[in-house]
Amino acid sequence: MGLWWRLAVVAVAAVGSFIAVDPWERSPIAGYPNFTAAPVPVRPFHLSRNFPRDHLNKLQDSQILFYNQLHGPESLTFDALGRGPYTGISDGRILRWDGPELGWIQFATIYSNGSENCKPQTPPAPNIAYEHECGRPLGIQFMKSTGELYIADSYFGLLVVGPDGGQAKQLVKEAEGSTFAFTNDLVISPEGLIYFTVSSDLYPRSRFLLTAFAGDRSGRLLSYDPRTREVKVLYRGLLTPNGITMSKDGSFLVFAETGQCRLNRFWLKGAEAGSMETFAELPGFPDNVRVNSKGQFWVAIYCRQSRTAWLLLRFPWLRRALVQLPLTFKQLNTIFLGSHPHALAIRLDQDGKILEVLEDQTGKTVKFISEIEERDGQLWMGSVLMPHIAVYSLL
Repeated sequence: MGLWWRLAVVAVAAVGSFIAVDPWERSPIAGYPNFTAAPVPVRPFHLSRNFPRDHLNKLQDSQILFYNQLHGPESLTFDALGRGPYTGISDGRILRWDGPELGWIQFATIYSNGSENCKPQTPPAPNIAYEHECGRPLGIQFMKSTGELYIADSYFGLLVVGPDGGQAKQLVKEAEGSTFAFTNDLVISPEGLIYFTVSSDLYPRSRFLLTAFAGDRSGRLLSYDPRTREVKVLYRGLLTPNGITMSKDGSFLVFAETGQCRLNRFWLKGAEAGSMETFAELPGFPDNVRVNSKGQFWVAIYCRQSRTAWLLLRFPWLRRALVQLPLTFKQLNTIFLGSHPHALAIRLDQDGKILEVLEDQTGKTVKFISEIEERDGQLWMGSVLMPHIAVYSLL
């Protein structure tokens, strides 16, 4: 071997060692010395490619509302009086639409009033540096019997605020001695029980990609009884559990296991009560799932699974190598997505069979949708990233 080859080998080894040590803590796993990349079961890639498509790109006919009046409206809901939508945005506030004259008003906050670090900006914008202090509300839903709004906040767990709004009160932040690092979504049963998901006990929302890169199975499905204040863990060992809803008859829950690209069914009643099964295999990473008045399920797909994402999930060593590079989380997310932004909405029946697929394959009008709320012949679509709400007419 010549001198130049020896020098090249030494240089590559030196660079590799430097990156592995990460002395300046520039890698995505800086601060997580115990990070490991575990195996993740993946289906053959061609199965996601064979999923039905909407070649008419119907979601391109959506209307974009409230552009730059809010940012990151992850979840949408309406109260018993028909007011709304209500939505949690990226600066830690819950807003309510009060019509064209009043516009968006502040209904509730996760943080206390007067917090210097949480002062809203105009137009609303993410507050990444203080998100852990100001909160990041995701799933929201009203308790019909009381008018209270329950909130799943990424950092503060399960909270509630009264019918008149104000500062939300924290209810649950840990279970079985383990603190929630990333609370995600909730649904309320007719009996008043709150079922909710914790995506991770290890990584916060600001490091959400690490749940996928680690193959993190610390996610849990839980319940909370407001009357007794009892919290129960219903299922453990989940890979980024996310959006959750309940069947129309209340016999089972359907929730997204984002890291596995699927929906699961958890039985609440009947002979199978307490057991879980796969409800639907999906072509991408699901976010929230919601039931409509007919008992059908709308699931928002954040993005289709790219070949890059499939390879990363398939090979733990590749995930481990990538997160040791001095990359920002935005760069890491771009690599993981491996494709251009787009939108995908899927409607399923009570057995998990596909009824309808709606897309904007190029992201011309809609992209990165996080939730689909069907109301009066329209689909209201939120997004954890975008500065607007999209509405698609089914009529």
